[in-house]
Amino acid sequence: MMRNNSTAWGWLARAFHWGLGAAIIGMIAYGWWMNHLAARPDRFFHRSIHADIGYLVLLFTVLRLIWRAVNPTPALPADTPHWQRIAARVSHGALYAVTILVAVLGWAHSGAHTPDYAGFFGLFQVPQITSPDKAAAQAYEDRHILFAYVLLALIALHLVAVAFHHFVRRDRVAARMIGARQADGATHLGVR
Repeated sequence: MMRNNSTAWGWLARAFHWGLGAAIIGMIAYGWWMNHLAARPDRFFHRSIHADIGYLVLLFTVLRLIWRAVNPTPALPADTPHWQRIAARVSHGALYAVTILVAVLGWAHSGAHTPDYAGFFGLFQVPQITSPDKAAAQAYEDRHILFAYVLLALIALHLVAVAFHHFVRRDRVAARMIGARQADGATHLGVR
C-alpha cells in the first residue's frame, strides 16, 4: 500500500523515512570527515558533493512533509501515556525542523562562500539565497555544524525511543516502520 492508514505506514512514507535517515546520517559523517581532514586540493570537490546531497535532503524533507500532511499518521496504541504522545510529536517536529534548518544554513553558507557550491552535480546552477560575504559564510558554516550536532542528538533520542517501544513496551510502533504488521495474531513482513 502506498498511502498510510490509521494503523500502518505506506511504502512511500517508509521509503522517505529510511532514505532520508540514511542520507542524513551519511551527510553528518561526510561533513565531519571533510572538516577533520587536512586541507587538500580536492576539498572543494567534497564540499560541492556535500552541498549537492544537502539540496536533495532539503527537497525530499519538504516532499516528505507534504506527503505526511495529506496522509493519516498511524495512531499510537490506545494505552500510550499522554506525555509520550506529546514527546513523540515534539521530537518528530524537532527532527523535521532541525533537518530543514541544517540544510538551509548549508545553502546559505554556499551562497556566502567564494566560490559558491551552486553547481548541482555539474548539471545546473542552484539559485543561491545569500550573497558572497566571507564573515557571513563563516557564521553560516559554524551554525550549520552546530545544528548538525543537534540533529545527531535528536537522531540518538529517536533511536532510544525506537528501542523503548520495541524492547520495553513491545507495542509494535517501531515495527511498523519496517513494514511489519499483525494479521490474525501472527507477525508478517511486507506491505498490504
